[in-house]
Amino acid sequence: MDDTLIERLRAAVAGLEATRPAVEAGAPWPLAATFDDSDEARWGPGEVLAHLAEMGPFWLGEMERIIAGGPEPVPFGRIASDRMRIGILERDRSLPPRELYDRTISALERLERRWLALTPADLARRGLHPKRGEMTIAAIADRFIVSHTAEHVVQLEELLAG
Repeated sequence: MDDTLIERLRAAVAGLEATRPAVEAGAPWPLAATFDDSDEARWGPGEVLAHLAEMGPFWLGEMERIIAGGPEPVPFGRIASDRMRIGILERDRSLPPRELYDRTISALERLERRWLALTPADLARRGLHPKRGEMTIAAIADRFIVSHTAEHVVQLEELLAG
């Protein structure tokens, strides 16, 4: 079991919680004119939080799909231009930050509980991502949830710093 992933997950949650008072105090935030995957996209706190809130449940579901799948790598995932992902961002980016933080923290807590229950065989299960190729459950949790959350915490900190 990779205890460092849990430590990094907890650090990401703490970092996210540290941004919460300022983000909530600044609400409502202006909505980004462009929030897709293009170079012109400029996300504000609403878009970042909407993405954080949707990505945890999405990637947890993809991990479960792989764990439940056959012995061969299970196709999984999406790319940044995925229409469903962008549609969820559009739908949820105007929700109150409190709701988006709560959804995100809940998903990250679910990941921690699930992670602690996974066996070494579960962690070694492989999925096939459309861009990144074969990845283990361990690599998926690390890249798409833990590391990605930490990256968005930095993004929120930078947005708040102005």
